[in-house]
Amino acid sequence: MTAALGLPMKKRDGIPTTYAIPVARRVLKIDEIRTTNDFRPESVLSTEDYEEILRIMKSMVQVMELSPQAFQNMGEEDLRSHFLVQLNGAFKGGATGETFNFQGKTDILIRVEGKNVFIAECKFWKGEKAFLLTIDQLLSYLSWRDTKAAILIFNRNADFSAVIAKIHEAAKTHPHFKRELVKSDESTFRYVFSQPIDTNREITVSVLAFDVPAQRAEKAGTAAV
Repeated sequence: MTAALGLPMKKRDGIPTTYAIPVARRVLKIDEIRTTNDFRPESVLSTEDYEEILRIMKSMVQVMELSPQAFQNMGEEDLRSHFLVQLNGAFKGGATGETFNFQGKTDILIRVEGKNVFIAECKFWKGEKAFLLTIDQLLSYLSWRDTKAAILIFNRNADFSAVIAKIHEAAKTHPHFKRELVKSDESTFRYVFSQPIDTNREITVSVLAFDVPAQRAEKAGTAAV
């Protein structure tokens, strides 16, 4: 169509690659660990792929910043769908919405060879109490063999810095909190929690906070923020 119109087109330099779907989809690497009970190997998501999954989800921040109008009216399910598109485009395997896992439904689930290797829960920020309940909810979804998970917090409050501080303080008060790991940036936290049904099993939970554009009200043709 471009050739028919006769319009010259040139790719801009420095544009973000967050919209690009990889031509060659990455195959998840599954490591094997030995259990302490019967020494049988258990399949777990590799640390490298876990980091790549988190990187893809964090890249959505750039998309939201570039096109805020496209996200200002979206709810949790719509926002979740955008993360699923990115994950499915990057990895072979399946990332599905509202998939049953263990004791309930989870928002984002990646399965490899019939096994859950990554679970994430998406929530709008509604205060510390609701955040702690989200941790409870996520841990209840995890089976004994699950070791890596994430919580995506969408914020539409005015003070994002205050929300980040509350997330960090609240996480450490959870009864299954064990320790904090090194954080990668100011809005991404990583913690170790114990498995509720087996306190010897540790779950790595990354908490990613996103400042989502708020809906604007318009009056007499003038937008009021």
